[in-house]
Amino acid sequence: MAIEYPRILPTGDRALTVELGNEIDEHINARLMGLIKILSAERIKGIEEFVPSFCSVLIHYNPAILSYTKMTEIVNRAIATPVQEGARHKRVVKIPVCYGGQFGPDIEDVAEHAGISVEEVIKIHTSEPYLVYMLGFQPGFPYLGGLDERIYTPRLETPRIRLEAGSVGIGGAQTGLYPMESPGGWRIIGVTPVRCYNPDKDVPIPYMAGDHIKFESITKEEFEELRKLDLDGGYNFEVTE
Repeated sequence: MAIEYPRILPTGDRALTVELGNEIDEHINARLMGLIKILSAERIKGIEEFVPSFCSVLIHYNPAILSYTKMTEIVNRAIATPVQEGARHKRVVKIPVCYGGQFGPDIEDVAEHAGISVEEVIKIHTSEPYLVYMLGFQPGFPYLGGLDERIYTPRLETPRIRLEAGSVGIGGAQTGLYPMESPGGWRIIGVTPVRCYNPDKDVPIPYMAGDHIKFESITKEEFEELRKLDLDGGYNFEVTE
């Protein structure tokens, strides 16, 4: 039996999940962000937090203020409100990356799998902004959409035990970056010298779901300069609206 969307599901006694589909799709995600924007703008007392994913959003609410029945009424009303996808903002955060060599141990594998040169992999990977569908796995890890099919590459058969913080990788049809040191199974093609999760800042993560990330290729010398600047607290992400 086919599932009909949208659908609302109870999720514990303090949250509900709104599903708008079951696939990674930019149009579904645009509707999702529009729904969150509508509900946020209403500033409804009792709604505490929105946690978006690819095609659904978890909404935390205070059951002492809002009942589940009332929440479903509010959400259904918001779902019925038309969303202008063309009016969706496009906030682009630029992230510098040093590709290949010691920073990108898997970039040659990506190039070989695609049948192109390493230089072409870098050119393709830096050519367009990527939509941030969601954050997850670790603070500031962006799941990005829009990777060019030419550089789709399977994940590693055996994940690495340790990846350097800032590692940029490709996993199947997705690309993203690891803001913190961690294990990981994606193909690492480069490293950013700047922290994409810094708890000492007022805004610890420079992007959020619905934003876009544009990677920019830099040299090893620029990498060292930017890393020092970031550690000294002087780096500011370049952001365009």
